[in-house]
Amino acid sequence: MLQIFRFRSMQTNMALAFVLLILLTIVIMSVFSYFLSQDAVQSNAKSYTAELVKQVNNNIKSYVNGMQYITDLVDSNPDVQRFLAGERYASLAEELNGKQAVANFLESMAVSRADISSVSVFGYDGQFVTGRQGLELNPYIDITNLSWYREAKEAAGAYVISPSHVQPAFKDRYPWVVSLSTELSSKKDGAKLGIFLIDLNFSVMNDMLQDIRLGQRGYLFIVDSEGKIVYHPQQQLIYSNLKTEQIDKVLQIDSGTFISGEGGNKRMYTVQESDFGWKIVGVSYVDELVANQNEVGLSIIALGLVCIVIAIGTSLFLSQRVSQPIKQLQVYMKEVEKGNFDIHVPVPSTMEIGRLARAFNMMVGRIKELMAQVVRDQEQKRRSEISALQAQINPHFLYNTLDSIIWMAESKKSQEVVLMTSALAKLFRSSISKGEELVSIETELEHIENYLKIQKMRYKNKLDYAIEVSDTVRQYKTIKLILQPIVENAIYHGIKMKRGPGLITVTSEETDGEITLIVHDNGNGMDEETLARVLTHSYKSEEGRGVGVGNVDERLKLYFGMPYGLSFKSKLGEGTTVSIRFPKKTPAQEAGKK
Repeated sequence: MLQIFRFRSMQTNMALAFVLLILLTIVIMSVFSYFLSQDAVQSNAKSYTAELVKQVNNNIKSYVNGMQYITDLVDSNPDVQRFLAGERYASLAEELNGKQAVANFLESMAVSRADISSVSVFGYDGQFVTGRQGLELNPYIDITNLSWYREAKEAAGAYVISPSHVQPAFKDRYPWVVSLSTELSSKKDGAKLGIFLIDLNFSVMNDMLQDIRLGQRGYLFIVDSEGKIVYHPQQQLIYSNLKTEQIDKVLQIDSGTFISGEGGNKRMYTVQESDFGWKIVGVSYVDELVANQNEVGLSIIALGLVCIVIAIGTSLFLSQRVSQPIKQLQVYMKEVEKGNFDIHVPVPSTMEIGRLARAFNMMVGRIKELMAQVVRDQEQKRRSEISALQAQINPHFLYNTLDSIIWMAESKKSQEVVLMTSALAKLFRSSISKGEELVSIETELEHIENYLKIQKMRYKNKLDYAIEVSDTVRQYKTIKLILQPIVENAIYHGIKMKRGPGLITVTSEETDGEITLIVHDNGNGMDEETLARVLTHSYKSEEGRGVGVGNVDERLKLYFGMPYGLSFKSKLGEGTTVSIRFPKKTPAQEAGKK
C-alpha cells in the first residue's frame, strides 16, 4: 500500500488529494437530506419548547401578579399608612391598637395562602410589624443591608423580586424563600414610609416546576437579570459547582434559542424573558430530539460515516507525506534563525523537497564558514588596531628625559640621575605589562606617578601633582597607557606656557557599572575652536603632539564600545578637565572571559 502512494512528485500527491476531496464532497451531498430532516425535527422541538416556556412564564406571571395585588392592598391600607407615617395617637393604648390592627391585617393575608412564608412591614423610623405571630427580628442582622431591602428602596416604588435565597432577617428562622419587596409611600404627601416584604416559600415554586420535563433529561430553570439562579431542579449541584449552565449566553439574548455543548451533552436552550426581570429557560438534549429518525436516515448516516472515515484517513496519509518534509525543513530554518548553524537537514525522497533540502544544507554550511571567517577577521583587525594605536605613543618624552639625565650627569647630580633613571625604568616596565591588553588601575596610576616624578624633576617648582583615587577603584582593570597622553597634553599645552606654578590632579568617580578617571590642570586652557578640534581628534600642536589624546579615545572605543571614551571641559585661562569613562572590569571577570 505504501509503495502505491510513493510518488516522487509533490504535484502528483496534491492532485490525488484534490480527487479525494471531490469524492468526499459527493458523499457529503448524498447525506445532505439527512441533515435537512434533522433540522426539521429540531425546528419542531424548538417551537414546542418555546410554547411550553411561554406557558410557564404566563403561570409565574399570574402568580407574581397575585403577590403584587397583595402589595397594593397593603400600600393603600389606612392603618398601615397611619402607623408608618408616625402620626401621634391619643394614648398608648390607641397606638398599640393601631399596631395590632396592622398586624391583624397582615396576618389575614399570611394565613389565607399556604405559599406565603411571612408578610412584614419595616418603617424607616424603626417600626416593624409582621403577619406571623411570634416572629421576631434577628438581632444580629442589619435589615437595611439586606439586598431585598436596599433594592426596594432604590427602586422607589417599583416591585423587586429576588432570586431564591435563605432569609436571615428573623430570629431562629432561616427559610428558603423568594422575596417580593417594594417601598411604601404616603397617600397624602408622597413621603417615603418604609418597605413591605412578602416571603414566598421556595417549595411552592419547586412543586410548580419540577414535574415539567422536556424529553427524558430536559428541564426548566429561572434566572434573574443579574444571572442569579431563581430556580433550578438541581440547585444544590449548581451551588456546589458540580453542574454549570450557560448563564452568560442566556443573559445576552432577550428571547430566543441557542445550542451549546458537544456529543451527548449537546443542549438546546430556549429563553423567554418575563415582565418582572426573570428569564425562564427550557433545556432540551439534542440527541433526544432526533431519536426517532427512520432507518433510511440511519443507513445514509452510516454510509456517509464510512465514506468520511475512509476519506479522512486517506487525506491524512497523503497530506502528511506532502507536508511533513516541508514542516521538518521549517523547524530547521527556525533553528538557523536562532543562530544554530550546526544542523544538517535529512534529504527526503520527494524530488522537489530533496533539492530544496540539499540547497539549504549547502547554504547553512557556507554561512557558517563565512561567519567564522568574519569573526576571525574582526578579532584580528581589532587586535591589530589596538596594537597599532598603542605604538603611537609620542616618543618625544623619552628623548627629553634622556637629555635631562645627561644634563644632570654632566652637572654631577648623581642623586637626581639615580631617581630619574629609576623612575624611567619603572615607567617603561609598567607600560610593557607583559603584553596584556588590560592592566589594573593601580598599575596605570603607578605608571603615571613615575611619569610625573620625572616631569617634576625637569620642571622643578613649575609643576606639582596630586593623585587622589580611592582604593576601591584601584582594583578594577582598564586598557594600559590612557593617563600618560592626557597628563602629557596637560603639561605641554596647559602648564608649560602658564605663568607661575601649575597643578595636575588625578581623581576618580565610581557608579554601579562604570568608572571615570578625571585629570584636571590649572593651565592656560583652550578656546572653543581648539576644544572642538580636540574633540574631533583633528588637533596637533606645532611640535606634533596631540596624537596621544585621540589615540586614547579610539582605543577605549575599540575595546569597550562607542558609549565610552574621553570628554573635555576647558575654559581659556582657567584650565582643562578630561574625563576618561569606561566600564568596570574586575580581574575575576577577565579570568571568566578568557
